[in-house]
Amino acid sequence: MVTLKEIAQECNVSATTVSNILNGKPKVSEETRLKVLDVVKRRGYQPNYIAQGLRNQKTRTIGIIAEDIAQFSTPGMIESIMAFCEEKGYRTIVQNLRLYARWQESWFNNEEAYRSVLEPALQELRSIKVDGLIYVAGHARIIHFFKEDLSMPAVMAYAYTDSPAVPAVVIEDEQGGYDIMKYVLSMGHRRIGIIGGRADNIHTKKRLLGAQKAMFEAQVLYNPDWVRYGAWDRDSGYEMAKPLIDAGVTAIFCMADRMAGGVYDYLEECGLKAGVDVSVAGFDNQDVAEYFRPALTTMALPLSEIGHKSAEILLKEIDGEWKAASGGTPVEIGVPCTLVVRKSVGKIEA
Repeated sequence: MVTLKEIAQECNVSATTVSNILNGKPKVSEETRLKVLDVVKRRGYQPNYIAQGLRNQKTRTIGIIAEDIAQFSTPGMIESIMAFCEEKGYRTIVQNLRLYARWQESWFNNEEAYRSVLEPALQELRSIKVDGLIYVAGHARIIHFFKEDLSMPAVMAYAYTDSPAVPAVVIEDEQGGYDIMKYVLSMGHRRIGIIGGRADNIHTKKRLLGAQKAMFEAQVLYNPDWVRYGAWDRDSGYEMAKPLIDAGVTAIFCMADRMAGGVYDYLEECGLKAGVDVSVAGFDNQDVAEYFRPALTTMALPLSEIGHKSAEILLKEIDGEWKAASGGTPVEIGVPCTLVVRKSVGKIEA
């Protein structure tokens, strides 16, 4: 295995210079940097992270705990975290708890089951002395597992914490609900139904609040009878569409694209066409959204941005450049969604 000293000798520079270049420190000329990187690539040099960790008490390794990488929102965040860490000279190790694969949604209130897979993952990351941890949640909620004795810097991605020491990077759900409803209203709709996820879910609450604000500003009466709750899936959209269509709504805002698919199913069965007879808007911008007919107007989740911001904050924590907010208040960093306009929301002429 080629060593750092051998790289330095071949480039006729010091080992410190090679180390600075590999760690991204701007202390050398561009010519020297390119020369060293060329030799590193050609010789296949790999840093000895264990030796480095013994010398400076840092392993330049980041732990990622994912609740379940099969969740549609998770891969984009993890990829972005890994890309940012790689750019900054850090390795990443992913622990997949597989919570949804193991127990579907039954683990939400099962602390014992949750701990049975979380604690071993934390212990393994501690044993290899990762420099920090990013926890990637499957859905937004307040997560209490961060203890004061966690013994490493940490960031929460896609959910909230009650710890002022752990910043949380989350979706701006309320603004997203506001933006999509404002668009539907701008297309002339006034009788608008809403299909949310579980009523006690943070995503549901915040998106509904944003939608209500948009309706209030447009002086459109909010009708709670036109708000239905489901389980974020296609079946829920199908089941909840019937009472809304019977009530005479002209548009339905679904808080998940999958539920919008169920609304499409129901409309087709009734001989109605989405975007023509009844407009439909979604949320998430999953891949399937653009293949609906008509293609679905929705809100794109900022998954890559959440991953990038989470990694950026964690590395600042590790370098001592991040300070928790005073007063013991948990820090929340919101990342906005993006409106994606397609063909599923038709215009009603006044």
